[in-house]
Amino acid sequence: MNIAIVGGGWAGIAAAITLAGKVKLTLFEAGRTLGGRARSIGRTNTHGIALDNGQHILLGAYRETLGLMQEIGVAPEAHLRRLPLRIQDASGFRLALPRLPHPFNLFWGLFGARKIGLREKWDTARWMKSRRFVVPPEADVSVAQWLHKAGQNGVLSRHLWEPLCLAALNTPARYASAHVFGCVLRESFGNSASGATDLLLPRGALSGLLPDPAQKWLDARGVVIRLRERIHALRPEGDRWQLVSGRGAETFDRIILTVAPWHLPPLLAELPRAAFPSPPEDAEPIATLYCDYPKDIALPYPLRLLDGAHGGWLVDRGGGLLAAALSGHGAWEDLPDETLAAAIHADICAEVSRSLALPPYQVIREKRATFSCRPGLPRCPQTLPWPGLFIAGDHTLPDYPATLESATRSGRMSAHLCLGTHSGVCAKTADAP
Repeated sequence: MNIAIVGGGWAGIAAAITLAGKVKLTLFEAGRTLGGRARSIGRTNTHGIALDNGQHILLGAYRETLGLMQEIGVAPEAHLRRLPLRIQDASGFRLALPRLPHPFNLFWGLFGARKIGLREKWDTARWMKSRRFVVPPEADVSVAQWLHKAGQNGVLSRHLWEPLCLAALNTPARYASAHVFGCVLRESFGNSASGATDLLLPRGALSGLLPDPAQKWLDARGVVIRLRERIHALRPEGDRWQLVSGRGAETFDRIILTVAPWHLPPLLAELPRAAFPSPPEDAEPIATLYCDYPKDIALPYPLRLLDGAHGGWLVDRGGGLLAAALSGHGAWEDLPDETLAAAIHADICAEVSRSLALPPYQVIREKRATFSCRPGLPRCPQTLPWPGLFIAGDHTLPDYPATLESATRSGRMSAHLCLGTHSGVCAKTADAP
């Protein structure tokens, strides 16, 4: 069987690893490296630390992602720092989860949280225990509406649930899907697996976690990887499929498309679109500000919630490199780089309690970083009406947002569907969002 995968992001990589050695396989990627929106960009800071196209934080519940790394010989513990989750900001709010079995870690962390009244803690504990973060798809509303109905209108809403929603769904709480956010909370905060809520921070560049070692692993198994080759169209050819690129047309038995949802319509233009739901079209942006501070500048904990006008999360990459990630549509989008850098720098100075000059910085913006995860959003099915054509990507799983775990999970599923061996492999469980 001759199979082509179009797109070399984490979904495409996961599909390729699953298929390697079982079929004749070709992986097409329009960029110069694998990794999609979670990769190194070929630039460094002034201290030589490699920069990524965004900050991605993994959780201990990312079972499929960690398993994929292990499958190709990448030891997660060597590439990821595992820390108990702690969320705090300059207002004095702090919630830290201890290393205790679930649910004792959650309730101990909640009742030990700072800047929250006892009544709010008690009401939240009862809500978490009774509702278990369940929002049925047919009753989906915005996260803001869901929290308001649950009585979550106090400190925790502003300093915990809303920032977590923006970080996980890359969509502000006033627009984001409560069903999807509930799934994320249920499978992290509500997950009984040991270490499910742990924070996993990359020790180095994102490409070292999966894209680079995966390319070597796939090369060694005879997978053909064609970088800098964009596919312009596909069309049926009898019971097979033809891919058209700048190098001409080639025929394959089966195709897995793992491109971003907004790249699907041109590829599917020659097929009747009414036969399946349209992929998500609305997108959310992400900007990452890298600041090169002196090497003695460090955060007490490597993740901090910024409490300034533009919000965002601050990640300590080590060696004085601090990365501020801004997610979802906001006023920051209209600011020039120098104005945005100055504003975030002021927030950072407040965080480290030092008056510092604005250091060398780099701003990386992605205007269409993820799909906008809104209530009732239709997702594109992985199996299409035409035999031999499959779609993978974080936008295909109706219970999950645009994360590395959902991309990996969908890639695995598409490979098994392609082989006809899908029997619950990578199906939704309570172990990973």
